[in-house]
Amino acid sequence: MKTVVVGMSGGVDSSVAALLLKEQGYNVIGLYMNNWEETDACGACTGEEDFADVRRVSNKLGIPYYSVNFAKEYMDRVFSYFLTEYSAGRTPNPDVLCNREIKFKDFKEKAKELGADYIATGHYCDILHDKGVHYLLKAKDQSKDQTYFLNQLSQEQLDGVLFPLGKLDKTEVRKIAVANGLATAAKKDSTGICFIGERNFRNFLSKYLPAKKGDIITTDGKKIGEHMGLMYYTLGQRRGLNIGGQKGDDGGRWFVIEKDLKNNILYVAHGSEEKLYSKGLIMNKVNWIPFAPEIKEFKCTAKFRYRQPEQGCTVKINDGFIQVDFDEKQRAITEGQFAVFYQGDKCIGGGVIEKAIF
Repeated sequence: MKTVVVGMSGGVDSSVAALLLKEQGYNVIGLYMNNWEETDACGACTGEEDFADVRRVSNKLGIPYYSVNFAKEYMDRVFSYFLTEYSAGRTPNPDVLCNREIKFKDFKEKAKELGADYIATGHYCDILHDKGVHYLLKAKDQSKDQTYFLNQLSQEQLDGVLFPLGKLDKTEVRKIAVANGLATAAKKDSTGICFIGERNFRNFLSKYLPAKKGDIITTDGKKIGEHMGLMYYTLGQRRGLNIGGQKGDDGGRWFVIEKDLKNNILYVAHGSEEKLYSKGLIMNKVNWIPFAPEIKEFKCTAKFRYRQPEQGCTVKINDGFIQVDFDEKQRAITEGQFAVFYQGDKCIGGGVIEKAIF
């Protein structure tokens, strides 16, 4: 009997993943990762409730379960990157890095210590292992597909990985959990960045990075307000500018058009959003899945943020950089986010956006 170690978060998805694998005849072991140490207002560890749900589900399934603490590794290799990027005026996606550095690296090594032949998670995606080559595939439930967050995984990391939810809709997963009496069946899905969750983002970030107030200036040089710190704003943002209800000449709402880090100025505009639209982007490097393309120019689709339909583009691989030309101009391409590429059902890789081409 093959052994599979399942990354159990205390949520319904990983719970059902463990259930399905047990039904398929695997020797299943649950492993809970504590990647962020923090206490609530009452002094209780905020991860204790999640681990309690792991315990309840594991006992229900009759499988052994363990907990492992990766908080230091997460702080050193993920959170430090997050802070560095925000300090540089960029908008990072730490969940992508967490998958590469923790969930499919440290976790996988720990799973091997437990005797794992395979590891599995509750991600909504699929995988094809074909003659030693590993292809990352989109999930059946396109509204939940999470290949975007896995675009940095290597062939070594994808080897021996199972994604039990790849061919299921979220509604089916909930029904399976209810039918089997799992404690997490009705548990709300987690949202937001993993270590922030649904808390106020500004309050959280201010604990780690000093905010420096500065001027909000229009594109024609008029000061119309004060920003709370450039790190709190992103390109195209409309909400939370606190400009005091001022309207543009056309009555339109203001939006962020540029962040001047050197002079600590937030530039805003109103009316036409044409200035937000770019025709392409530049990346320094891409993690290709499974391998780098043999041709230097090809068409595919891409996402430039997670909650976005795929967009047509042309990828051009040059010496030292990759240029992506859009079929149609794209709004608010943001430095620090990931551009992720697709060909049909395959996620073929991705990388960090360095700058937009206007």
